[in-house]
Amino acid sequence: MNGFMEKLAEVLVTVDDFVWGPVMLILLVGTGVFLTIRTGFLTWRNLGYAIKSTLSKEARQKTRGSGDISPFSALTTALAATIGTGNIVGVATAMVSGGPGALVWMWISACFGLTSKFSECMLAIKYREVNEKGEMSGGPMYTMKKAFKHKKLGAVLGWLFALFAVVASFGIGNLTQANSIAESVKTTFHVPVAVTGIVITALALLIIVGGIKSISKVSSVVVPFMAIFYVIAGLIIIIGNIRNLPAGVSMIFQMAFSVKAVGGGLCGTIVASMMNAMRFGVARGVFSNEAGMGSAAITAAAATTDHPVRQGYINMTGTFWDTIVVCTITGLAIASSGMLGAVNPDTGELYKGADLTIAAFKTVLGTPGAWLVCIGIALFAFSTILGWEYHGEKAFEYLLGTHKYNMIYRIIFSLIAYVGATTSLEIVWNFSDIANALMAIPNLICLLALSGEIAKDIKEFQKVIKAEKAMKKHS
Repeated sequence: MNGFMEKLAEVLVTVDDFVWGPVMLILLVGTGVFLTIRTGFLTWRNLGYAIKSTLSKEARQKTRGSGDISPFSALTTALAATIGTGNIVGVATAMVSGGPGALVWMWISACFGLTSKFSECMLAIKYREVNEKGEMSGGPMYTMKKAFKHKKLGAVLGWLFALFAVVASFGIGNLTQANSIAESVKTTFHVPVAVTGIVITALALLIIVGGIKSISKVSSVVVPFMAIFYVIAGLIIIIGNIRNLPAGVSMIFQMAFSVKAVGGGLCGTIVASMMNAMRFGVARGVFSNEAGMGSAAITAAAATTDHPVRQGYINMTGTFWDTIVVCTITGLAIASSGMLGAVNPDTGELYKGADLTIAAFKTVLGTPGAWLVCIGIALFAFSTILGWEYHGEKAFEYLLGTHKYNMIYRIIFSLIAYVGATTSLEIVWNFSDIANALMAIPNLICLLALSGEIAKDIKEFQKVIKAEKAMKKHS
């Protein structure tokens, strides 16, 4: 049996490396580049408008159009699923494996990811349905089923997307997150994993059983709070190490575009070339903001809005908040701390992952720095569990063609968190990673196939934006 498990683990690692390899990353970023050009760079030109819309009073209300939750709640629930351990652990991993230049490639992939995120969310609202319970149901699976001219192909792609989304919801959205919380709480506060597992499961059950309205209520409070809390803590570290910041920033840019492998300076023993920086930066960036994966579109479909493009703009800012703001804070805190490429005296190995971020925070705040990172990981990961439950539930509802079994899914999903907290399964990590990548393939095909429609809709909405701006000038 052991031999079989080892063989399976090896196969999964190989498949995982392949599906997250260069082809997949080129597809993800390439789709973003293509859509950005095809839409006349409107997502970039209107980023300011999108951020203003997100922070407006109207975004918190359900006055415009129909839907289940407010536009702001739809964004924070989608962000709950994306702002996760990737922002703390993923950035650190990318900077060790790809050198500090990986951060620049995270930014570049996020810029094009804005359009992918906009497109999938806009289409999800355009093609959403109302289920028997009167709730909104939407996402790439509905878009494929309804928008494709070739109905058979649309139905097959939609079914595959929903299947992979259900698998990913249990893996990447639950087991791995619960495991991250339990491990970090055990390391920092010496709490047994079983105790943490019980707490996570009980809290998840309490919130998830209430459905999207309950999840979005918690998300719209927890997500802004945890992001602001983490950004302030990160800024304290950056200001504390401000004398190293210019050297840190110059090293980030130097190593992002250096064809030859370079090292030294603030990054200790780490040597990386541009190709490495690009590979790990793009991979971790996409993993963190999920642009092109199609997951955020499922939540966007629940938003109350009078126009798909309007909500597409609001949801697209998720990529900005996630990567340009939160990942940057982690990256700069690490780059200015002098801990990148340093050796952990306890293990004799390089600091990496959560340990690297903790070491960076400790340079200014000492032990409380470790607590802050641990609390950050716990909050980020728990909110990911909540956000992904909704994604998985809607995909599950699509597969079965009815909402009647959603409560069973909610209960099983909550209980699975206990398994994740108490057992570290490498196989689960790799398996869920593969499912996450496989979700992206039908979604990207859908975005490319409907790119003409996306471009037409976004260009037509420009008139609405102009009219709104003119009204504000006169009022």
